[in-house]
Amino acid sequence: MAAIDRNGMGNRAIRIIVAGLALVLGAGPAAAQTSELSPVELLHQSLHLTPAQEGAWQAYRSAADAPDKAQARRRAASGLFRTLDAPHRMDLVEAEMRAELTDLQHQSEALKAFYAALSPEQRVVFDARTLPPTDYTQTQM
Repeated sequence: MAAIDRNGMGNRAIRIIVAGLALVLGAGPAAAQTSELSPVELLHQSLHLTPAQEGAWQAYRSAADAPDKAQARRRAASGLFRTLDAPHRMDLVEAEMRAELTDLQHQSEALKAFYAALSPEQRVVFDARTLPPTDYTQTQM
């Protein structure tokens, strides 16, 4: 853990990354409405995007799909974990944390670009629908 902590990547950083992923995925309380639409589809529908905003939405959604790609990367790393000695396991954990941070930074850039394309009214909707659940933030942060 020392290698992770010296880079400022402790448990708090992991919780922040998870909260950031929840934000990118639009997994807020308002998105949890009962509907046949997914939370992302509900968010898209509730924003009433103009055709000019759709490109920014697609770029945002593409970046938000990174957690699916990260899952595959984690599974591959997990398969290696038991075959490595302790120092190499720590190297693998550090590499995974760096990859997670890079993914989060990419998602952050895409979110900010999309957010900049929204009107003030759309930003209010987006902010409300992408808040993590209240009980999540109280127990995780």
